[in-house]
Amino acid sequence: MVHHHRASLLLHHTQQQDQAAGGKMEELRCRLADCACHHRKHGHDALLLMLAGFAFVSCLLLVLLLPSSPFSAAMDDLLQLGRSTRCDQESTPPAPAPAPCSAVANGTICCDRTALRTDVCVMRGDVRTQAATNSLFLLLPANSSSSTGADERIRPYTRKWESSVMSTIDELRLRAVPEASRCDVRHDVPAVVFSTGGYTGNVYHEFNDGIIPLYITARRYNRKVVFVMLEYHDWWITKYGHVLDQLSDHAPVDFASDNRTHCFPEAVVGLRIHDELAVDASRMPGSESIQDFRQMLDDAHRGRVNAIIQEEEEKAAAVATAGSMKFRPATAVRSDDKPRLVIVSRNGSRAIENEAEMARAARRAGFRVDLLRPRPDTELAQMYRVLNGSDVMVGVHGAAMTHFLFMRPGSVFIQVVALGTDWAAENYYGEPARRLGLRYIPYKILPSESSLYRQYARDDPVLTDPVAVNAKGWQVTKKVYLDGQNVRLDMPRFRRRLREAYGQWAAQRQGSKPL
Repeated sequence: MVHHHRASLLLHHTQQQDQAAGGKMEELRCRLADCACHHRKHGHDALLLMLAGFAFVSCLLLVLLLPSSPFSAAMDDLLQLGRSTRCDQESTPPAPAPAPCSAVANGTICCDRTALRTDVCVMRGDVRTQAATNSLFLLLPANSSSSTGADERIRPYTRKWESSVMSTIDELRLRAVPEASRCDVRHDVPAVVFSTGGYTGNVYHEFNDGIIPLYITARRYNRKVVFVMLEYHDWWITKYGHVLDQLSDHAPVDFASDNRTHCFPEAVVGLRIHDELAVDASRMPGSESIQDFRQMLDDAHRGRVNAIIQEEEEKAAAVATAGSMKFRPATAVRSDDKPRLVIVSRNGSRAIENEAEMARAARRAGFRVDLLRPRPDTELAQMYRVLNGSDVMVGVHGAAMTHFLFMRPGSVFIQVVALGTDWAAENYYGEPARRLGLRYIPYKILPSESSLYRQYARDDPVLTDPVAVNAKGWQVTKKVYLDGQNVRLDMPRFRRRLREAYGQWAAQRQGSKPL
């Protein structure tokens, strides 16, 4: 399950909203300026008339607006246009400010601890590993006047506000020293050091806390980087090996088990993270976005998906030959005359009790329906193949909804929002899905559609005020709403979502083809 952290991130989201409001006001000022430029191009008299109108309105509002207000600033912009603005020139947005520690002098250690979610330290110079003491050493230059240097400690995981999980992450000591062990393996590319511990094993956290931050941090190196991993897991490498191959040309290093001294010209310890399942293009060196991340997933899985298809065709051909049956490739069995809807099925909590009825309704609505029941050992390429080839994904809020990342932009994502999960459903999956370019359709259930309706009185806060119940803490939310309820869809209500999804598909029929 996703580990909710609503209270601890409220400040972060409030700051984002303030920044968004400031951006909207800046957009207002720019639009007013653009309007004035347009009129100036088509006649000076029109500009004067417009300015006179704004001046009249300004007089009326003078008692309401402070001189330093954004609206007064917008008026000032207009009045200055005739003297200081050239309408045939487009304004260029300022370049994003460099991240702290992005420019580090040789022979130094710089740690950025300003972010809410993560710490990142950069070591530049002669960097050497020492697994026995969980240390990274930066060898001081021979002409250094100091016999000792910086001494930092860091747990390289992207949930630093959660002390409970951070206590399970190995702590690294970063030290500048005058001498260190000789190099057993010398690399001519930087290292990115991170942990695959914490909540690894939950697909949401694997992507949100690990894979996407790794993409954000490593993309700038254009695959000329070595990944040094704490809490190394063989199964994680097997699962995400194709993704790692897109980000690095080098084999990863198991920090704890490799006792050799690895030497690097630079080490970035910790991963940068932007938001929930997000890549902020304004903070990326090449302006990459979440769409670019998804393209990387496409590139990572294309070869294996094609191999799976070939294996299936060969098996089908062998069966057909043995049975003297006419063979038809699996890829030709399905036609494209109907949109494909995939139901991501859950076992245990938050299961759809009338899932079979929902599937029948989807077929009657015009969909080809597939049921997907991911298991811990399900190959990621298999999941990618199914969802990349789908037009609509339906599922109840939970970690498996992370797989919307595998869908093509323009596809439809219907998330069934169980009782008490509104905030998490929107922030962890709804908004990220929109950023990816999906058509997001939330289906918020009524209390009567929850199994909790059969367990609690009609006026119980569990049914009438989930916000107040969630305010009691994560453990209560987990017990009541995440582990304690199933869903029985009101099919007349849900059919409206199916019709909406079909209409969205019809408008996207000319979109991209699956792998």
